[in-house]
Amino acid sequence: MTGVLKHIRAALLTVGFLAGTLFAADTPKDSDEQMMKRMVDALRIMETYSAEPIDTEPAFYAGAIPGLLRHLDPHSVFFDPSQYGQLKQMESSTRKGFGTVVSILPGRVMILQTLPNTPSTKAGLMPGDEILAVNNYRLDRLEGEQIVELLNESKQKPAHLVVRHPGNVRLAELTLVPEEMQSSSVERAFLLKPGIGYIRVASFEEKTAVQTREAITKLGGYELKGLVIDLRNNPGGLMTAAVQMASYFLKSGQAVLSIHGRNVPEKIERVPADNKPYQFPVAIIVNAKTASASEIVSGALQDHDRATIVGEPTFGKGLVQSVFPLSEGTGLALTTALYYIPSGRSIQKAFKASDFALGETAAHPNERTDFKTDAGRPVPGGGGIVPDIPALPLDMDRFRTVLEGTASFTQFAAEYVRGRKIEPGFELPPEVLDQFRAWLGDRQVQPSLLEWSRNSEFISTRLLNEIYNLGLGVEKGDEVEARIDPPIQRALESILKSGS
Repeated sequence: MTGVLKHIRAALLTVGFLAGTLFAADTPKDSDEQMMKRMVDALRIMETYSAEPIDTEPAFYAGAIPGLLRHLDPHSVFFDPSQYGQLKQMESSTRKGFGTVVSILPGRVMILQTLPNTPSTKAGLMPGDEILAVNNYRLDRLEGEQIVELLNESKQKPAHLVVRHPGNVRLAELTLVPEEMQSSSVERAFLLKPGIGYIRVASFEEKTAVQTREAITKLGGYELKGLVIDLRNNPGGLMTAAVQMASYFLKSGQAVLSIHGRNVPEKIERVPADNKPYQFPVAIIVNAKTASASEIVSGALQDHDRATIVGEPTFGKGLVQSVFPLSEGTGLALTTALYYIPSGRSIQKAFKASDFALGETAAHPNERTDFKTDAGRPVPGGGGIVPDIPALPLDMDRFRTVLEGTASFTQFAAEYVRGRKIEPGFELPPEVLDQFRAWLGDRQVQPSLLEWSRNSEFISTRLLNEIYNLGLGVEKGDEVEARIDPPIQRALESILKSGS
């Protein structure tokens, strides 16, 4: 029980000193020793008299300490040794994996690309292969989210796969051993049009700002005529990386954010005095899964009228999370303050009563509503970032949903590229659409003439997208897909308009 008591003491000391919200204001606070004694007494009684033996480690890792934190806010969490190890691994951008890029659909996983010198390449996996089972779990019985969870779990130890290679009736059984891989948080960087760049940033990690600078330099650096930054589905990460990245586009001395907390000194993060910002127009794409550090970058550039925000309202997570290492490889992430962007807005949305074990306990961080940008444009408070230009994802009608759900584009593309060498600049020959329609008919997918004509541009672009994915790699495929991505196209329009 000694190890468990260390965790109890560490958690109580950290939460007690930094949060200060566990006890009513008119109730005298017990000393740490008294609280510890009550918990230990309760544990001893359970160990002595419980009808079943007590396993103390999960009782505190999954019960007592998380229960203690639930009274603060939904984001303060305790990490057991395994979870804390994964957190440290994520901060360094190093992850275990097999080196594959896949398309995940309900019941299906298609391989789009295998990276050189990785377990997937060594095992003989190739673009166009379909994974049918992982560690004896048949994928055709799983939903998309279940498949994602299974694939993530499989990266932690050797994985047994059942694979169908295109054109082969016989299934292949492979065992892949995951390896440590260095991944870049800047996933994509290419030109949408001559002089107008696009980068997609997946998270904010230790090297994100440096990788962003390198990507911009590759696209043209200071000579660019505009840049679209895609922060959709970016959950955030390190605040320091967000501040550094925002500084690339702001003037020296401008505020990026301020920090306010009960036991945290107020602090304002500003752009360095020797900064040499890019001057070209910027558009940032966001959605409901854009959070935390991503909202800091989006909000700071919006408040200083430096970027046009395109897409959907963001998540609304503006909490300062401090991670405290505890004994025996565990850790504690605790909310210690709130982030505010230059206009004075808090990014954090108000908590709902359902977020807490005992009802609502946090004050609304956005009482004000009169927020304005540097140029005097009104911007809404209430948490999150509201785009200047709304833009929804590509609309999916019944026919499009059937094509995507059956992996028709990927399967046809896999057959098309077999035996062909796809060169950069390849465009889809008109007769391929007729071939694809006949291919669909053989599989009992028979759209009406109206459905086919209405979706002709979508079909040809998606086919070309998958052919590029399999023949040239997913980075080239993404360049094609950008042509029919509504938020990217709206962002591009805003860049062109600002430069005219």
